Amino acid sequence: MTKTVMGFPSTSQDHYQLNTINIFKGAEKAFADQEIVCRTSSGMMRYTYSDAYKRIKKLGTALKKLEVQVGDRVGVLDWNTHRHFEMYYGIPGIGAVILLLNLRLSPPDLGYVINHSETSYIAVDESLIPIAESVQSLCNAVKGYIIITDKPILEIKTTLSPIYSYEELLSDADEIDEWPVMDEKSAYGACYTTGTTGKPKGVYYSHRNVYLHAMALASFIGMTSKDCFYQLVPMFHALGWGAPHSAIMVGAKFLLPGMYNIANLGDLAKPLINENVTCSAGAPALFMPMLEYIKTMDTIPDLTGAKFLCGASEPSYTMMKEFYDLTGAEIIHAYGATETSPLAAFNGPRPWVDKNISEEERWENKKKQGFPAPGLDIKIVDAFGKELPADGESAGEIYIRGPWITGSYYKNEKSSDSFSEDGYWKTGDAGTIDKNGLIKITDRVKDIIKSGGEWISSIDMENEIVSHEAVLEAAVVGVKHPKWEERPVAIVVLREEFKNEISEDEIRKHLEKKFAKWQLPEKVIFTDLIPKTSVGKYDKKVMRETYQYIYTIKN
Repeated sequence: MTKTVMGFPSTSQDHYQLNTINIFKGAEKAFADQEIVCRTSSGMMRYTYSDAYKRIKKLGTALKKLEVQVGDRVGVLDWNTHRHFEMYYGIPGIGAVILLLNLRLSPPDLGYVINHSETSYIAVDESLIPIAESVQSLCNAVKGYIIITDKPILEIKTTLSPIYSYEELLSDADEIDEWPVMDEKSAYGACYTTGTTGKPKGVYYSHRNVYLHAMALASFIGMTSKDCFYQLVPMFHALGWGAPHSAIMVGAKFLLPGMYNIANLGDLAKPLINENVTCSAGAPALFMPMLEYIKTMDTIPDLTGAKFLCGASEPSYTMMKEFYDLTGAEIIHAYGATETSPLAAFNGPRPWVDKNISEEERWENKKKQGFPAPGLDIKIVDAFGKELPADGESAGEIYIRGPWITGSYYKNEKSSDSFSEDGYWKTGDAGTIDKNGLIKITDRVKDIIKSGGEWISSIDMENEIVSHEAVLEAAVVGVKHPKWEERPVAIVVLREEFKNEISEDEIRKHLEKKFAKWQLPEKVIFTDLIPKTSVGKYDKKVMRETYQYIYTIKN
């Protein structure tokens, strides 16, 4: 670990703790009448920062009446709703820890997370009660369930017990008089990773972590009280990518989609126009179908100036450019993970670089993951942990450390394996850093295709396939080959109007523009659906298992 040197003493109030509740306290004073809007089954629910803060203070009192103690873990199983948002502040405000439960986890994994974290209470939306019931028998320490509903609690039919009504708890509670001053190193909340191997791993974020991350995110996006942020990222995933804190910190209008899925993009797209959205974030798995939906609209929305952060996987050149040309909205690539809160890098504007390169080069640069957020150290290392040069060509594993990067996994015997001796988290991503500081992910270390002693980047191949006009989505995985160790297999979803019209050879011919012939996949699989993880990433483990014998079985 790097040695800390104490210099000349300052006269600053360094004892003042960075508590997350102070984000909302300050915002409520400065932006009391700013709107928070939530899409519900009965329409758009609207209230102000001031209204929300009163409910958050009532929630603090209600939790204390349930004898929730400082340090207790309180799980939340909910959609992107205003009540979920209130719990982002009310639970940590009293010193408890908000545990954000991934509603897409399998029952064994969800039960594991609840037990591993020793959750005391779970707040669960009425529509998600079946999920809570499916793991009830696996949960040892849960004392009760807070049902998020507008119905009287007596009308709720469930095997969960004991149960309480979120709204009834608030209606019976006074506003909390004073929030405790928490040591900023205390846990604010927790998310569990959803890796494709092993059990989920617990990442516990401190108040200091969340506070500093919110400041960095708001600064990077350039968000102000003039903006409207649309919370499309699931709030159970990596703190909702930090927006429920950064947007409030600067007084932005905050828009919540409530319960949604990408199969119902009409209702999801309308608020982009009706609420004057200027900022949002999401994965390509969301933005790509949204772009396809927008193309079908009678009136194409004018989103000029809007900034949409895109992460989880690399957005394609085609998708970014079409979104911009069609709507005026800019897709901005960002990079991070559950372990990084999640902002680690951001592909923001740098005029002194852009003015010296062509438009095509600018668009190619926009596919890169960006430059490190201020305050973070990022480097690439070889297999022996030696730092590699930032020349845009030397590829190695990306290491990250900083004030909002996890330093360990909670109660995990193999935690130390994921961290270097000098405190860097080993991301598992392979990539390069160029002379301008831009990070480019070439692959997950475990997903790099090793063929005949050479490496093939699945990410670059995926994006080149998607640039074909007939292709909607594409994933590339390496599978065993009797001669070459591994060979790529391309799994492709065609646009509806091109189905049954595109051949494997046409995909390979398209790839020849950027890839050598030896790199081309001998197998191209056309499908209607590519498997994805619970957070919208391609599930390459499933694909590798599905096609593991494709090059070894004789046709």
